[in-house]
Amino acid sequence: METTELKIIEAAKKVFVRKGKDGTRMQEIADEAGINKSLLHYYYRTKEKLFGAVFKFAFSKFAPELVNSFNSDVDIFTKIENFINNYIDLINKNPFIPLFILNEINKKDASFVTNFIKSSGINVNQFRNQINLEIEKGTIKKIDPNNLIVNIIGLCVFPFIGKPLIQVILFDDNENEYDNFLLNRKKEVAEFIINSIKK
Repeated sequence: METTELKIIEAAKKVFVRKGKDGTRMQEIADEAGINKSLLHYYYRTKEKLFGAVFKFAFSKFAPELVNSFNSDVDIFTKIENFINNYIDLINKNPFIPLFILNEINKKDASFVTNFIKSSGINVNQFRNQINLEIEKGTIKKIDPNNLIVNIIGLCVFPFIGKPLIQVILFDDNENEYDNFLLNRKKEVAEFIINSIKK
C-alpha cells in the first residue's frame, strides 16, 4: 500500500472512531489526511468503499494473531484466554469494527465480511473438534461448541457496541473509568467462560 493511501486509511480510521460511519464526511477525512477531497475520491469514490478498506486493513493486521490463537495446539483453556486477549485488543485498537460488521451483516448481501473473515485462515472446525474432544475426556462440561464460540465473541464485543450506554450508566460518563474497565475485561471474560465450562 503506497504512502498516500496509507495516510488516507489511518486518517479515516481516526475519524470513523470519533464520529462513526454515518457521522463522518469525506471532507473531514481529507482534512485529517492533509489532502484535498478530489485526491481522496481518486482512491476511494465512496465513504462505504473507504470504510470497507479501513476494516480490511485493520482486521488483516490482527488476523494472524487471531488465527494463531484459534489454530494453536495449546490446551483449550489457554486457547480461550489467548483468543479473548487478542480479540479484545483488536477491537480496542479498532472500535469501529463491531459496528461495521453489524452494518454489513444486516445488509442483504453480507459476503464482503463473511468472505474476508473466512479467507483470514481462522479454523472454527478445529476449535469445535477440540471442544468435543475435551467433552469426551471429561475436562469440560457438555456444551454446544457453537454456543461456546458465540458466548466468547458476545462477551468480548458487547462492551464496545454498548459503550455509550455502559459509559454513562455504569461510569457516569467517565472515559478513564470505562477504559480501566476494558483493561480488566480480558481477564474477567476468560475466567467467566472457563469457569462456566470447567468440570
